[in-house]
Amino acid sequence: MKIAFRVDASMQIGTGHVMRCLTLADELAGDDTTMHFICRYLPSSLEQKLRDKGFNVSILPASEKSNEEFPLAHSDWLGVSQKIDAGATLALIQNQGYDWLIVDHYALDIRWEKTLRSAVKNVMVIDDLADRQHECDVLLDQNLHVDQEIRYKDRVPSQCKTLIGPRYALLRKEFAEYRERVKPREGKATCILVFFGGVDANDFTTKTILALSQITEHNFSVDVVIGDQHPNKEEIERLCQRLDYSCYVQTNRMAELMVKADFSIGAGGGAVWERACLMLPTLSIPTAQHQVKQLVDVALTGVSYTFDTVNYTSEKIKMHAELLLDNSSLRNLLSTRSAEIVDGNGAYRVAQTLRSEIEINLRQAGILDEEYLFAWRNHPKIREVSFNKNEITWDQHHHWFSSLLSNSQRVLLIGEYKNQSMGVVRFDLQNDSAEISIYLVQENESNGLGLPLIRSAEKWICKHRSGIKKLNANVLESNKLSQGFFIKAGYSPVTRMYCKEL
Repeated sequence: MKIAFRVDASMQIGTGHVMRCLTLADELAGDDTTMHFICRYLPSSLEQKLRDKGFNVSILPASEKSNEEFPLAHSDWLGVSQKIDAGATLALIQNQGYDWLIVDHYALDIRWEKTLRSAVKNVMVIDDLADRQHECDVLLDQNLHVDQEIRYKDRVPSQCKTLIGPRYALLRKEFAEYRERVKPREGKATCILVFFGGVDANDFTTKTILALSQITEHNFSVDVVIGDQHPNKEEIERLCQRLDYSCYVQTNRMAELMVKADFSIGAGGGAVWERACLMLPTLSIPTAQHQVKQLVDVALTGVSYTFDTVNYTSEKIKMHAELLLDNSSLRNLLSTRSAEIVDGNGAYRVAQTLRSEIEINLRQAGILDEEYLFAWRNHPKIREVSFNKNEITWDQHHHWFSSLLSNSQRVLLIGEYKNQSMGVVRFDLQNDSAEISIYLVQENESNGLGLPLIRSAEKWICKHRSGIKKLNANVLESNKLSQGFFIKAGYSPVTRMYCKEL
């Protein structure tokens, strides 16, 4: 797959948008996948991080700031008009065969997306705000909202697939791995973690450190995490040294530190789901206006604790931190509820959705395919998951193939992707139903294409045999891979057949 990301990071925007796109890129990465990050604003440390992973990075040229004709709430984040940005992005991706364009930017909407639509096969939008129209095939909002069932009603096309809620939270793989080691927190809080994101432009970190330093009735250690771009980095390092707090700058040990902690104080945004995945009870503080509603909705579900004020002073942070430190039952409740909401596998689910939306070209098999089909069907891995595990002779194959081509109730399709044969689909028709059978061509790189092959085959049968209303798949009990493909495609087990050879 070829995937382009349009995303930015800056002191104003923060680094969270780039980091969650990076998490998704890591999940999608493979031998046959190309990643291209297109950014106008990107700190050099993040740019190097992307390049170190082998991802392509393009920095859009500086341009004079231009006013948006109909501005969005966050239009100033873009630095230029959507029209200028769309033109610069289009110049980079047009005629390049991109399968997906993934957009994670509060300053872009349907106007930008429509301009890029024809240059790529699919568009995905990552959003949190639901405050503008989109033109996309998939929309992801990983947050928990009280109105999430109707949140994007009339804001996306009717055929758009919406992935809503923390089930799809884009968390790095280590969060799911560390989750196996943790339990809901109980008892005293002896270690507190402080983290307000990669930038923390308003320096909530210092306010929180000062608040904790004034708490004398509880004994605890403090781990402070800041990004390399923090505007008060040196002063925070000195303050932590004086108070004997541990300070970590741009650490890759975030999941480990969360597991170590009993209690956390931090920002909204994606970090909410990192903490929830590891069952870490948290005093959550919005560091930007758009996080206020997010944290209120999360608090209403019992996943996090927040408080409502227009001025988040050290004194107020101290008061609410003490309240949580005094109440182990409340911390346990927050921890337990978090465990029910997030499992750490969101990035995998989103990646599978994108893979399943790949369009496989299907054509009916003909005489010229006979030798190829013979070789593909006899591959050891295909025979291993077939009902007949014996090697097929040429005479057997020729008889089967000739019979199939002359039978109007049987359809054999060859799936092609990137000008290569990648799979085979057979339909056996009976009245208004059909049995579907698939296998992937092992000689070619077909990893991750099983689900797209099924999806594309369903579209083909609906278009060319409109009378078919039901599909059945007969899969060996031992063929867990195919079972997974069909279950993910929406098929339900009906019966289990038992067989014995005599």
